[in-house]
Amino acid sequence: MDLFTIIIWIVTAIFLIFSFKKDKKSTKGAAKKALKMGKGMASGLIVTILLIGLILAYLPPDKIAQFVAEKNLMLSTFAAAIFGTITIIPAFVAFPLVGTLVDASISIVPAVAFLTTLTMVGIVTFPIERKAFGTKFALTRNVLSFVFAIIISLIMGVIL
Repeated sequence: MDLFTIIIWIVTAIFLIFSFKKDKKSTKGAAKKALKMGKGMASGLIVTILLIGLILAYLPPDKIAQFVAEKNLMLSTFAAAIFGTITIIPAFVAFPLVGTLVDASISIVPAVAFLTTLTMVGIVTFPIERKAFGTKFALTRNVLSFVFAIIISLIMGVIL
């Protein structure tokens, strides 16, 4: 475990102890709700992690890297960005996946394009966003996010 994670755990424990001393009943109720929510999310998380494992088993990072390496950098960046927009993976799964792909020699530019579109653009979630915020807003946000994701990936390619 890295230092940042340890600090987060310590700060969380301190706040939990403080909350428990302040109002025992509310803290217990909140903890029960959190555990219930965690149980509800656990199955989805496990399925997602298993799916990523299956994808990586059938499409190993070195094969993906070989495919991307054979393509033009801009073409592979655009393809990775498109794939990121239609994929729905939680960020905590996406970061290690992208790390694995970069370790397998995928260029940083398409990797960042995939990651940024994955977290910023949502084709799968577009209907929900449209219903909540309206078509114009949802479309504008997604298009701008896609454009900025490409720009971010190109800038990261220059920096790194």
